[in-house]
Amino acid sequence: MQIVPASSSDAPTLTALAFAAKRHWGYPEAWIEQWRDELTFTAENIVGHPTFKVIADHATIGVYQLKIEEVAAELTDLWVHPSAMGRGVGRLLVEHAESTARGLGCTRLHLASDPHAEAFYLRLGLRRYGAQDASMDHRPRVLPLLEKRL
Repeated sequence: MQIVPASSSDAPTLTALAFAAKRHWGYPEAWIEQWRDELTFTAENIVGHPTFKVIADHATIGVYQLKIEEVAAELTDLWVHPSAMGRGVGRLLVEHAESTARGLGCTRLHLASDPHAEAFYLRLGLRRYGAQDASMDHRPRVLPLLEKRL
């Protein structure tokens, strides 16, 4: 596995990866459609924010993107292809994101986690500091707000 910077031409591949990863959790297709903008990587976002992908056997199997906010880095995206889940790809991406954020002068990494991913992030040393309402179709849903001091 190799982590490399993503390029603007990767936008369709990274978008497909994000959709596949989100669908893995069994969300209704109507919700997936409502998240279309959030799951879509654009060339502008890739160029404008630190974005890295994991390559294995000539295929993109993971990606993350950071949004730098003074001394904090928001992990806006972290996706692992379902076929690569459980193989350490997510851990590799988080560790790389932490290193990238530190290298850019950040002292804190934070994110709004998908509820299914909270335990994963907690195992990697992030802690929950709050929650954000994310109800869908009148069904209660909460996103854990997580952070880690760098």
